[in-house]
Amino acid sequence: MEIGTLDLVQEDGGAPTVLVAGSAPGESGVSILNVRFDGGMHLLATPHCHCISFCFLQTPPARVQKRMAGRLVCVEGRFGTLSTYPAGIDVAADADEGIDILVVAIDPGRLALAAAESGLAEAQLIERISGDDPVLLALGRTLAFESIHNYPSGALAWNETANSFVDALATRHTAALSGSARGALGNDQLRRLRDYVIAHLDEPIAVEALADIAGRSPFHFTRIFARSVGMTPHRYVVHLRLQRAIELVREGRSGLAEIAARTGFADQSHLSRWVRRVHGVSLSRLTA
Repeated sequence: MEIGTLDLVQEDGGAPTVLVAGSAPGESGVSILNVRFDGGMHLLATPHCHCISFCFLQTPPARVQKRMAGRLVCVEGRFGTLSTYPAGIDVAADADEGIDILVVAIDPGRLALAAAESGLAEAQLIERISGDDPVLLALGRTLAFESIHNYPSGALAWNETANSFVDALATRHTAALSGSARGALGNDQLRRLRDYVIAHLDEPIAVEALADIAGRSPFHFTRIFARSVGMTPHRYVVHLRLQRAIELVREGRSGLAEIAARTGFADQSHLSRWVRRVHGVSLSRLTA
């Protein structure tokens, strides 16, 4: 996932050292960028995704000047100082000391899904120039450690940590819009849709049936649903099928072919392909 337009320069005018970048195999919707600036930092960015950054000063304390959406603030950098930058916002930061920056980049659709599943449909990421969140800091450092050391705990563990990061961000750093968007799906409607899908996992689920529950035409329902949940209705159904299938695999009481049938996949091979695509591991790895 590309973070967006980045201009990164350290004190000597050169590029900073990239310690690690990217993500584990799978579709977590999360990637990281960990860079080290020697002697000083200059940063300009317009991210295409939501960015959560943590500062680690090499010789604290030091002052860091930050600008976001035209607001300029000077803060005293501390270990793991948190900033949250919504997608599309203009960001700048300068420091006269060496500094490490860890950025956790999140696809907006992935945050929308986490917010919707937490009962926060249409919630938006809060802009924050400086703050603290020990939970996100610990999860972010785990992602960086695993990435730097080539995922010693495996791709599945990395993706699960990434999911925990996004879920924590949704519940701790988002806020509802002041006014609901016209035609938006509410939390009660999303709950009914989720309940319907879960009750019919082993059956074909048509968009028309979901649209009828929401009281919309299929065309308008698909568009509104994607905005509210961050993915199409079809992909959301697959998301819930896969979620339940993994639960059953880990319970270990049913065969893989039976689990595939109970959760609406064509067969075990179909289930296996989705597990590898989303979680970056083979189906057998889930039972290891």
